[in-house]
Amino acid sequence: MIKSMTGFGRCEIAEQDRKFIVEMKSVNHRYLDVNIKMPKKLNYFESAVRSELKKYISRGKVDIFISYEDFSEKIANVCYNREVAEEYLKYLRQMAQDFGLEDDVRVSTLSKYPEVFTMEEQAADEEALWKELQRAVDGAAQKFVDARIEEGCHLRDDLLNKLEGMGEMVDFVARRSPLIMKQYREKLEEKVRELLEDASVDEDRLLLEVTIFADRVCVDEEVVRLRSHMETTRNALLEGGSIGRKLDFLAQEMNREANTILSKANDLEISNCAIELKTEIEKIREQIQNIE
Repeated sequence: MIKSMTGFGRCEIAEQDRKFIVEMKSVNHRYLDVNIKMPKKLNYFESAVRSELKKYISRGKVDIFISYEDFSEKIANVCYNREVAEEYLKYLRQMAQDFGLEDDVRVSTLSKYPEVFTMEEQAADEEALWKELQRAVDGAAQKFVDARIEEGCHLRDDLLNKLEGMGEMVDFVARRSPLIMKQYREKLEEKVRELLEDASVDEDRLLLEVTIFADRVCVDEEVVRLRSHMETTRNALLEGGSIGRKLDFLAQEMNREANTILSKANDLEISNCAIELKTEIEKIREQIQNIE
C-alpha cells in the first residue's frame, strides 16, 4: 500500500480528572517536518512525542495540536513563607520606631505583601501523564495514517490509469515511427526520379540517405527506456511502501525520454503524441509529490 502525504487524525482521551485532545494534519514535504503546539506544562514530553510519531510517519510537513485539561479539585497548594513575612514584620516595626508611628500591623495587612503566600502547583505524575498522552498521540496518529492510506489508494489508482493511457501513446509512437522512414524513402525516390527524369536511381546512394534520416529520427531506444520506466513505476505502485522519492526520479526520467522523442519527431502526429505524453507525465509528477 502507498500513503498520501496529506491527512488528518484526531483523538480524545478523558480519564479520571484529565483530558487530552490530539489533532494532526499534514501536507507534502520533501522530508519529515513536525511542528508541535501544546501547553507549556507538557513541553518536557516534546521529544517523546516526536519519537512516537516516527513510528507512523516518514515524510510530510505535520502540524500537531495538543490540548490538556485537569479537572482535579486540588491542583495547587497554598504555601506560607514564614521567613518572608518575618522580614516584612521586622522592617515595618523598625519604621514605626524610626518615625514614631503607631505599630498597627495586622495579619490581614501582612498577608497581602508579595511572596508571603504563594500558590505551588502539585507535581504531576509524569509517568501516568505520559501514558495518557501517548494513548492520545497513538490514537490520532493511527487515524491520521488510515486517512493517508485511503487517499494513497486513490492516488495509486489514478496513476495506474494515467500510465495505461501513456502506454497507448507510446505504442502509437512505436507503430508510427517505421512508417515515417518508409514514407521518407518513397518521397525521396520520387523526387530523385523527377529530377533525373528517366535515368536510373542510384539505390546505394538512396539507401545511404534513408539510413542517415532514419538514424536522426529513430526513437526505438527512447521508446524502450520509456516503457521500462513506466513498468518500474507501475510495479512500485503495486508493491507500495515509501516510494515517493523513487517515483519522482522515474517521472523525471520519463520526461527526459518524452523530450527526446519530441525533439527527434519529424512527423506532426508523433509530435502531437509526444506533447500529450509530456502533459500526462507532468500530471503524474504533480500527483507523485503527494506520495510519502
